[in-house]
Amino acid sequence: MTKAKPRFRPYNYDQDAMVVINYQEQLQPGTFEHAVHYLIEHKLDLSVFHPKYRNDDTGRLAYDPAILLKIILFAYSKGITSSREIQWCCETNIIFKALSCDTVPHFTTLAKFVSQHADEIEELFEQILLVCHEQGLLGNALFAIDGCKISSDAAKEWSGTFKELSEKRDKLKRLIRHHLTEHYARDEAETEAELDRDIRRAKTILSLEEAMTKVDRFLKTSSPRMGQGKRRKEVKSNITDNESGKMTTSKGTIQGYNGVATVDKKHQIIIDAQAFGEGQEHHTLKPVLETVQQRYKKLGIADNIYQTGAVVTADTGFANETNMQYLYEHQINGYIPDNRFRSRDPKFAGQKGKYGKRHQNPPKTGWKQVIPASEFQFDPVAMACVCPAGESLHYEGTRNDQNGVPRAHFQGRLLQCRHCPKKHQCMQNPSSADHRKGKGRQVSYTLEIRRGPIYTDWMKHRVDSRQGKETYSHRMSVVEPVFGNIGSNKRLNRFNLRGKKKVQGQWQLYCLVHNIEKLANYGQFAA
Repeated sequence: MTKAKPRFRPYNYDQDAMVVINYQEQLQPGTFEHAVHYLIEHKLDLSVFHPKYRNDDTGRLAYDPAILLKIILFAYSKGITSSREIQWCCETNIIFKALSCDTVPHFTTLAKFVSQHADEIEELFEQILLVCHEQGLLGNALFAIDGCKISSDAAKEWSGTFKELSEKRDKLKRLIRHHLTEHYARDEAETEAELDRDIRRAKTILSLEEAMTKVDRFLKTSSPRMGQGKRRKEVKSNITDNESGKMTTSKGTIQGYNGVATVDKKHQIIIDAQAFGEGQEHHTLKPVLETVQQRYKKLGIADNIYQTGAVVTADTGFANETNMQYLYEHQINGYIPDNRFRSRDPKFAGQKGKYGKRHQNPPKTGWKQVIPASEFQFDPVAMACVCPAGESLHYEGTRNDQNGVPRAHFQGRLLQCRHCPKKHQCMQNPSSADHRKGKGRQVSYTLEIRRGPIYTDWMKHRVDSRQGKETYSHRMSVVEPVFGNIGSNKRLNRFNLRGKKKVQGQWQLYCLVHNIEKLANYGQFAA
């Protein structure tokens, strides 16, 4: 008995079909694409983009900034930053087609729009912020400031001080001479294999010459890059993007920018977004606070937002004596703790014993107890230091720590420490690690010099108070979810532009996406 075969609907790929699509119906209320479309069509003034267009009399018709903005913002909301991929989406995706009215801007047009309109994007950011204020999404009661370090379109291998880059150039010259010497040593190739080897060597020489020329041109046309501290020490430059910085993160060292965001507590609206090319956050607090104040005054929200009772919070990365003095003198209600504030809180007294290494700084490999600095003989008058073995240490200078307290630094000479009988009790790894660095034992001492009031002590009392602990406890729940949304949901893990101004424009576009999402979820738009 034969089993009956099941029947299926027939299908044929070799056929054409005409589908009637209404683009307006694809933008359903309550979605991000509808919020973008409604804002750009009815709320935002895009005339700020018009002055850069010069085709009023002659030239090809340009794409409307409204169309390009809708496409780019929707693409960023889906984690798409590649201009080529955005162009492909305009050709294949129905939502992109609806937002662009079935136009397909070339990828170069999309890329230029992002990179050449940083000032206009900032103006757009302020317009969106005003819409958030009009719809009651800003509480203006507590602001949380934090930074997110993101890689940029620059290789950290091309970073270094001018001395290090000069050494790199000399090394490239030596490699070129080496390959040329081998190349000229062979008058002519005798076999096909040797001919291929000579061709590969010639390509290597050309590549090395190009790299050497790149380094040499940078050294001749640029100046050493100086840090932001009081001593203005030289920091590493970068040949590809000299405004970016080499930063240490939990995932390793990157070459990139620190995207600093200021977030309002009520609905986690970003009220300010700036990019800085340095990993240290101390110097970013003042420009961020000043920008927020100027923006609120410009938008007519408040003449001085900090005098209305608004609270400013930031983590320990923003704490130093200069910033505390700025907050005090400008009467800003801020709470920025130092890196020891948890050790002063009785609630965290048993944290290390309860949770172990999870809440401790991870110890270095092979970490051991060594002779403490208190066993050294320190003379603050003569500014001298003698180690337990009787050797004098070299005075390295006096530098302020992150709290503005001066500390005297001393370092032992490598040859002395290498042959010292107490080296195993005094140094972490006397046989290898310290020798590779070319350094002996290092110690430092706090100098009892009080130059006027110490504003860090003023902030300690504020943070350690009951109100301070309660207020600061909100910081993480305000700003960290914002970075989680932009980094994880929107998949921003790399800036694909070069230069601080362009990167800041792209950072503000992503923050725009976050704010528009808040408007779509909590705002009120006409259907």
